[in-house]
This record gives sequence, C-alpha cells and structure tokens, in this order.
Amino acid sequence: MRARRTKRTARLLAVTAVAALCALGLTAPASAADTPPPGANDWSCKPDSAHPQPVVLVNGTFKTSYENWLTLSPALANAGYCVFSFEYGDLETAPIPDSAAELRDFVNAVLGATGAKKADIVGHSQGGMMPRYYVKYLGGATKVDDLVGIVPSNHGTANPLALAAGATVCPSCVDQTAGSDFLQKLNSDPETPVGPDYTAIATKYDEVVVPYTSAFLKGPDSYVTNVLLQDRCPLDITEHDQAPKSPLVQQWVFNALEHDGPADPAFVPRCV
Repeated sequence: MRARRTKRTARLLAVTAVAALCALGLTAPASAADTPPPGANDWSCKPDSAHPQPVVLVNGTFKTSYENWLTLSPALANAGYCVFSFEYGDLETAPIPDSAAELRDFVNAVLGATGAKKADIVGHSQGGMMPRYYVKYLGGATKVDDLVGIVPSNHGTANPLALAAGATVCPSCVDQTAGSDFLQKLNSDPETPVGPDYTAIATKYDEVVVPYTSAFLKGPDSYVTNVLLQDRCPLDITEHDQAPKSPLVQQWVFNALEHDGPADPAFVPRCV
C-alpha cells in the first residue's frame, strides 16, 4: 500500500511540474536539443576588426538553443559576427554553478578556436543571469566583453510556479526563486564586477521573471545599462518567452554589441 501511495505521489509531482513549466512557457521539443540555430557554430569563423568578439548565445531554462535563437542567431551571423551556442545543464535544469562551469569551458573553446581574447555573451532568462556567476566566480571577468541579458532572472522570480517546478525536476528553478541562497551569493557586493559591460533588457509584460524589475542590475552607468522596452516603445507587448525573437529586442542587442560600453540608454529604436 505504501509503495502504491509513493507511486501516486510521484506521478502527481511530475504532473504538477509539467503544468508549472507549461504555465511558465518553458517547455521545448527535445528533438532540436542537439541542433544549433542557423548561423551558429561555424568553428572555422574568425572575427574581423568590425566584429572582434565572437558572440556566445546562452538559452533559457527548458529551452533548446535552436528554438531560443532561431531569429537572433542568423541576424548576428549575417551582420558579420562569429556566433556560437551550446546546450547545458540537462536542459538548463542543473544547479546554476554547474552550468556556469560548462559555460566557462565552452567560452574557452570558442576563444581557442577563434583566436579572440574576449567573447560577448547574449543570454535569455537564466541564460542572461547564469553567465554572471561565471564572470564573478569562475574567471569570466577577463574573458567577457559584453554581457547582454534578455529578460534575465538576475534577482529571481516571485512566481510560485518556479519553486513548484524546482521541487520536482529543476534545481535551477530553485536557484532562480527570489531570495534563494544562490541569488543572495550572486548579488552580493559587487553585483556587477568590473570587467564586462552589462546590458539588461526587460519588458513590463514579463510573466515569468516577476516583478520585471528583477531583471535590472545595480552598477555604475559607465558599464551598466538597464533597458525597459516600453520606455521607448510604449505600445510594445513583448512577453518573456517571445523576447529573444522580438525585433525591438534585437535592436537593443545590436546597439550593445556595436560600440564600447553597454547599450546606449539614449538609443532610440524603431518601434515595431
């Protein structure tokens, strides 16, 4: 009888987790897990003077790189950037410090292949926050030129579904819960260590990173820019899941990558 109750409990927890993930918009087809997005992972690519840093794309929780970067990756490649992406952390569910170590190793491989001294990182959700652990604790401060977070979970989320998912299949969801031990360590002073330029892009319609202001970072204006899409384009209704594919977000990403420093807070994008 006890074994039967245990099996029922396990099934209930699994169903709860799947429901939570679907509600958060975090599920993704497994078939694309090993397929890089268009334009990415040409290991013969060499950066030119106009685009001296290769760009490493870091997808969000429960997302495949292919799905996450289906539009931004080819846009960057067509603009002349060497673009790279990878899968990590058991579909991004592993403890975030473990995933950050995978990112460290991948960036080292990219720098070795391209001959570049530094890389730019563009990440979505967990992928915009997790690289900060690499920067702060794993040597990334000297190897990252720009860190651009698209709706990043920098201060976690108050959405209770994240913790529900984490209780079953997703340690990284627990790490991304507001107030977690992991986030307290990550955001301890200095929140933005000297080295990279930081750009955090948020939308007030974010239903996953709650409140949306959790995406924003503290640091000097000289190397930290926080962007709220609706400040420039009040009618924009971009949500969390669609943000990496947003033409408006793409303009801010290019602005951050194309000049020294983070994104220019005075930049006026074309509202779409």
